[in-house]
Amino acid sequence: MGGVLGRAALPGLLRGPRAPGPCLLARSNSGEWPATRGSSWTRERTLVAVKPDGVQRRLVGDVIQRFERRGFKLVGMKMLQAPERVLAEHYHDLQRKPFYPSLISYMTSGPVVAMVWEGPNVVCSSRTMIGHTDSAEAAPGTIRGDFSVHISRNIIHASDSVEGARREIQLWFQSSELVDWADENHHSSIYAA
Repeated sequence: MGGVLGRAALPGLLRGPRAPGPCLLARSNSGEWPATRGSSWTRERTLVAVKPDGVQRRLVGDVIQRFERRGFKLVGMKMLQAPERVLAEHYHDLQRKPFYPSLISYMTSGPVVAMVWEGPNVVCSSRTMIGHTDSAEAAPGTIRGDFSVHISRNIIHASDSVEGARREIQLWFQSSELVDWADENHHSSIYAA
């Protein structure tokens, strides 16, 4: 690959875009930016779920690889046939929409791989990594932009807020299914003082 970008830029393009500035660092209530090292980083958790079409198309490994390469830590993962009661609670805000029955039918059509990822600003970064809900509008380099074929088969879910992530994690995981582990070779050297 020649031209303006050259070979050196190719790996970055293949990994997908980085989150825009505001997603990388959040201002504190005082309006100051946190330091890049030490305890001022907000450690967040988010729920990410590979939907039945992503599992059926063997994309789970690609999703995991993107989150690991981004530097996030996997603290929970399981494959399951999603129970309708969990889906009803998960999609409670969509229950009055005309597409709700087909959404539930789709989400119970095959296994789902639910994961909990941890890291600084992981909620916002995850949403940027997965791309727009409608695959026709999802940017190349995002998970949906690269793999999704239709808005109704969009591969992946990621929590849309810190509060939503807390609610969704409690819905999909028991606390005993989440593992707090020290990543001595990676996170401690990047995020700790």
